Amino acid sequence: MASLDCDDWVGLSHDALPIADALEWAHRPDCGAVVLFSGVARDHSDGRDDVDVLEYEAYEAQVEPRLAELTAEARRRWPQVGRLVMLHRVGRLVVGDSAVIVVASSPHRPEAFAAARFCIDALKATIPIWKRERWANGESWGLESQHITEIADLVNAHAGPDGAITLTDDPSLQS
Repeated sequence: MASLDCDDWVGLSHDALPIADALEWAHRPDCGAVVLFSGVARDHSDGRDDVDVLEYEAYEAQVEPRLAELTAEARRRWPQVGRLVMLHRVGRLVVGDSAVIVVASSPHRPEAFAAARFCIDALKATIPIWKRERWANGESWGLESQHITEIADLVNAHAGPDGAITLTDDPSLQS
């Protein structure tokens, strides 16, 4: 469980993610909105049917410091955010297991939704975690699908409706 003297809970887990605990922990008396995103292992991927196993590896020494930077950036953008949770699982997962969760609480729903969306999209773009998929006809680490972006580069980034992070120097396009 997260420390009670901090409003951010970030980390990696080799075990099942504590979804209910994270959701409960994010509740605060001053926050009327709590948004939970859970990324779940599914049975297919682009051009890959019958996915049955996912395996995640991480550059563990870099994950928590980068997640902490990411929470700081989210708080800069949405200062009303109460609590933030970003937890990612590593190791072997089967279809139906939760691989990542993001929880954001705030007094009102627009900030909670925006912060949660930004956090999951930026997590996928900036945190050094890699996924291997195994399916009926093979397996792949999917390294072609991830280019790690520095968190500092997100200061002027915009998350589009499809979740893609676009780096820009135009502050009017910030999320």
